[in-house]
Amino acid sequence: MKTFTKVPRFMKSFYFLFGAFFVVWMLFVDSNDFVTQIRLRSKLNALEGQKEYYLEKKVEVLKNREELTTNQELLEKFAREKYLMKKSSEDLYVVVTED
Repeated sequence: MKTFTKVPRFMKSFYFLFGAFFVVWMLFVDSNDFVTQIRLRSKLNALEGQKEYYLEKKVEVLKNREELTTNQELLEKFAREKYLMKKSSEDLYVVVTED
């Protein structure tokens, strides 16, 4: 019991003990603990980076869509390359290269 008498008086207080317990509980045990908050913050940063990427892609797709609706030659080229469409009087050959 002599070691317990060397502890400062304020550390024996109910309020100090309860406060220390509360801090430990909130930092390590609670469902919103410190480690979880760090993980969620890093995930949020990653998702914000993805959001920027998809917003840029959206602008690019809208630009391409506008070009396709206004330019018939570009629309025909797109249909031939992407969907392998052809005119009835044409033959279509697909050349596949192996790497």
